[in-house]
Amino acid sequence: MIVHTSAIVLRTVDYSDSSKIVTLLTEEHGKIGVIGRGVKKPKSKLSGLLEAGNVLDVVYYHKESRSVQILSEASYLHKTLNIRLDFEKMGTMMSTLELVTQLVHENEVNRPIFNFVKNFLIWLNDTGKEPTQVFPYIQIRLAHLMGIGLQLESPGEKSTTMFFNLDSGLISARSVSSRCYRLTENQYHYIVLTLKARNSVVFSIVFENGELKELVKYLDRYFQFHIEGLKSRKSDAIFAQLLN
Repeated sequence: MIVHTSAIVLRTVDYSDSSKIVTLLTEEHGKIGVIGRGVKKPKSKLSGLLEAGNVLDVVYYHKESRSVQILSEASYLHKTLNIRLDFEKMGTMMSTLELVTQLVHENEVNRPIFNFVKNFLIWLNDTGKEPTQVFPYIQIRLAHLMGIGLQLESPGEKSTTMFFNLDSGLISARSVSSRCYRLTENQYHYIVLTLKARNSVVFSIVFENGELKELVKYLDRYFQFHIEGLKSRKSDAIFAQLLN
């Protein structure tokens, strides 16, 4: 079956001297592997297209019994050149793509996640916002799209101490489980704005030393608690340098 669909390049692996095995997040069939034959040759019409973060229009031959599909054609839907020219944007993009690669199962169609990642890459390419402050927003939004979203406790008595309860995802003034983290005011404000506003005003929060890195760690542990087999991201070595 010939499939024509939008796709996001999640990662690539060299295969032979001239080809690549590429993991795509497609609108039509979810996460799939394709082989791009001859794409490393300078004269290939696909040369340069199959790079992580590119948003493409692709044609491939899909066969249910085959674990790796055969890529036929590809062209840009949205170019992400600005991301590749900015080290911080590149680090944020790679962390996001690695997380998405782990969250989405093979051949699992999830258009809300596809559209979110596509729109994020387009935004990241064009934005002048500080990219390192974006990643916790990505984590919180992906948790929601995976059905394990954070929940804000209904307003009660005003409290200066707020907790992130790992078991339930509840953000509250009470520690209701043995697995919880005390949030700083900035961390709490960031989570609230992400859940309620969902716009770039959240990236204007000024974090103190270590607060942003700590929030990323809390959210990583939340994912690992609720999603079996989730591994630490290899791109964290790059991301850690950006946060220091």
